[in-house]
Amino acid sequence: EERLVEFGGASVQSGGSLKLSCGTIGFDLGKYDWMYWLRRAPGKELEYVGRISRFGQVKEYSRSVKGRFTMSRKYGENTMYLQMDNLKSEDTALYFCAKDDAGTGRGPGTQVTVSS
Repeated sequence: EERLVEFGGASVQSGGSLKLSCGTIGFDLGKYDWMYWLRRAPGKELEYVGRISRFGQVKEYSRSVKGRFTMSRKYGENTMYLQMDNLKSEDTALYFCAKDDAGTGRGPGTQVTVSS
């Protein structure tokens, strides 16, 4: 069974930084052409944050996080990361990694709470 697990969420103040991790269980990170980060804020739909290509050379971000968030991945560790800087209260959400932008295969998520 292929699974994903997210780590690293915490409560931070506005302007702070966090680094989330996403690990794979049961498959190699390089199996898929793209891997995704998504989030769901309280009372809202699942939102696309960004995606990273198989070898990490192409990274695409949503407008709301571009310039503040940075994705990376380490094949030897089967792990990918989401570095989040200059966090805002509107970044408060449950964050997921997934195999597509619909959230397929996403893990339980990790909570990020940003207080102003």
